Amino acid sequence: MSLQVGIVGLPNVGKSTLFNALSPGGAEAANYPFCTIDPNVGIVEVPDQRQAEITKLIKPQKVIPTVMEFVDIAGLVAGASKGEGLGNQFLANIRETDAIVHVVRCFEDSNVVHVSGSVDPIRDIEVIDTELALADLESITKRLQKAEKLAKTSKDKDLLAQVELMKKILVTLENGDPARSVDFDKDEVKIVRGLQLLTSKPVIFLCNVDESSVVDGNEFSKKVLEHATKQGQQALNLCSSVESELAELSAEDKAEFLESLGLKEPGLNRLISEAYKLLELETYFTAGEKEVRAWTITKGTKAPQAAGKIHTDFERGFIKVDTYHCTDLFELGSEQKIKTAGKLRSEGKEYIVKDGDVLHFKFNV
Repeated sequence: MSLQVGIVGLPNVGKSTLFNALSPGGAEAANYPFCTIDPNVGIVEVPDQRQAEITKLIKPQKVIPTVMEFVDIAGLVAGASKGEGLGNQFLANIRETDAIVHVVRCFEDSNVVHVSGSVDPIRDIEVIDTELALADLESITKRLQKAEKLAKTSKDKDLLAQVELMKKILVTLENGDPARSVDFDKDEVKIVRGLQLLTSKPVIFLCNVDESSVVDGNEFSKKVLEHATKQGQQALNLCSSVESELAELSAEDKAEFLESLGLKEPGLNRLISEAYKLLELETYFTAGEKEVRAWTITKGTKAPQAAGKIHTDFERGFIKVDTYHCTDLFELGSEQKIKTAGKLRSEGKEYIVKDGDVLHFKFNV
């Protein structure tokens, strides 16, 4: 299952323009609120130079990168949690995502209408945050009422733990703080994930700036960065119009355009990189004559669970995994030379897969 990221923000902040640049989904982009009526979903290949280097040396028949799924959700407005604009319909779509990219307008343009009449990124962020928190308050209150009724006649420890956790979250939300500000233990994290709270999801604030501010930012984006840092979240600058231009260029022209702007890579690459850091994700590879494929796992995943990403049978019948790191391949040039150098290892069920590992699973079902 691919990583799913929801793109949210007020109307006319550049969400759909950004989405069109990032993926082939083709969202409608227009200068008025709610031009995106249904959530647009785009599948984007995760760029990984290591996979390209492995492919040069292994020379497979097929190359399959790992992917990220972007969900473009209609612009939210104040009152969305109560159905204003297109409200609850879109808040429900955000619940399904792993993380949220909050696009914030950080540019002046008299030709692009701002829903609140002026550019103020912190005010805009607070509008969205308030709506997400209000939606969570309503959701958690209903869930808690049902759970408390059941708990009166139940000795189910899991249910009782869930009630106590929801009470803690409710107090946090009532105090104006997001659910992610609570320090959850491992068991609580599993419960919280099942609650699908909007404010429990990690956030990347994406400052949509003008072209001249794409490298160093501007007064607006600096305020967003400060706000994000206080919340323990990430923020980065990106110009949606630049990304749109990049999407139309050849590889050679793209490199020249990036250099002229003082950028090393497109905004998509930086966004995906930040999302991986935020969600503590890593990539391992399977490599052979048939295919070189990238797989996404969470940091700290053990070998059997990594095998399960390929097929449940691989995890159930796991015996061992033969592994080397991709840097060994880059240094020595072939798997045969890796074996000769003694760099190929056999690991068991307790092996924690590392980012960049190349794995050959042995299993028996």
